Amino acid sequence: METRTVNAEVLNDLILINNDRVAGYEKAIEELSVEDSDLKTLFVKMIRESHRHKMALATEVQTLGEDIEEGTTNSGKIYRAWMDVKAMFTGIDRKAVLSNCESGEDAAQRAYKMVLETQGLSANLRSMITEQKAELRASHDEIKRLRDSQQ
Repeated sequence: METRTVNAEVLNDLILINNDRVAGYEKAIEELSVEDSDLKTLFVKMIRESHRHKMALATEVQTLGEDIEEGTTNSGKIYRAWMDVKAMFTGIDRKAVLSNCESGEDAAQRAYKMVLETQGLSANLRSMITEQKAELRASHDEIKRLRDSQQ
């Protein structure tokens, strides 16, 4: 498979992961109580971060002359459905929302790691993806810190 096609495919995978991330944080915002306005602000910031990443990735896909993927991954849809089922049985509290968000952040880290292991990824794309992964890692660590601070 030619490098251009490989690059477009992996970029589209990351676009879908960022779409999953947006959908996950939108779902988390719906589950927050009024007292958790600080988390809403944080989650909105993370949604904006994913939109920014998605736009950079989409620009590169267009440059490669390929179509941009839309929607979310099937695993992301399944995960959000599981969050709904879990909430019915366990209730939603701040720590549960943060734990679910951390799981989503772990999935994003795995996806970015897999893409960075792809053979034939151009140097400029590798650099952009490494940068995005680092930003997402900082977000992950912030979510984990908040989750760990809950009683």
